[in-house]
Amino acid sequence: MRLAVCSWSLQPTDPEDLVQKVRACGLDRVQLALSPVVRAPDVWGLVFEVLQDADIAVESGMMETVGEDYSSLESIAQTGGLRPDEHWDANLEHAQAVATLAGYHDLELVTFHAGFLPHDADDPERAKLLGRLRDVANVFANQRVKLGLETGQESAPTLASVLTELDHPNVGVNFDPANMILYGMGDPLEAIRVLASSVVQIHVKDATPTETDGTWGAEVAVGSGAVPWSDFFQAARSCPAEALVIEREAGATREEDIITAKQCVTAHGMCC
Repeated sequence: MRLAVCSWSLQPTDPEDLVQKVRACGLDRVQLALSPVVRAPDVWGLVFEVLQDADIAVESGMMETVGEDYSSLESIAQTGGLRPDEHWDANLEHAQAVATLAGYHDLELVTFHAGFLPHDADDPERAKLLGRLRDVANVFANQRVKLGLETGQESAPTLASVLTELDHPNVGVNFDPANMILYGMGDPLEAIRVLASSVVQIHVKDATPTETDGTWGAEVAVGSGAVPWSDFFQAARSCPAEALVIEREAGATREEDIITAKQCVTAHGMCC
């Protein structure tokens, strides 16, 4: 598989800083946060050109949604993804801008958090979210860009049922094993087996579960958490995904932790 790193994990200040940090990690591919390119073109407008000049490939993109509040599990359940009615028009407009950008630069995949998807098929919130997901998926399909739904905010069986009901050829799964643990949504090994046929990209990230109901677990460096990497990578081989992307969203030693994750991936024979 190809190996990349999430641009936001490196907390870059501008495209040149991103190049330096990617190189420091010994990598040459990124999953690029696209929302800053749309929202702050004075800083990020030339990022594709800067990366190309540095021989760093853009593996895929990532889209944020409007109004996300990650201060608590309760807040993100209410504000995350496409769920908030007050942000729907802005989110659809932002999706159109991100899809246009991704299509212009020939990206094949953009990932995002859709929001907490209800399991109950009779829940009216589920029907609303599926309708919005279909609208966003069509926006990206019009630009020939696939949409990857990030895992973690619902169980694997719930996400599988949503994909079946959605029945959209342009929608797949960006599988993040740590998110399954962080949100308490199930064993990541079992989850990737359930979703395997739909997985179009995999995040390499680790976590430990919470000991307090209603709170997140803790993200940790790859190899020091609860993801069973040998078995996980073996299961990942059955997925259609062609890329592993290292993500590190916490900690004061992100570059070192990304290098550790790269070593883990290499040691398991998952990339050259």
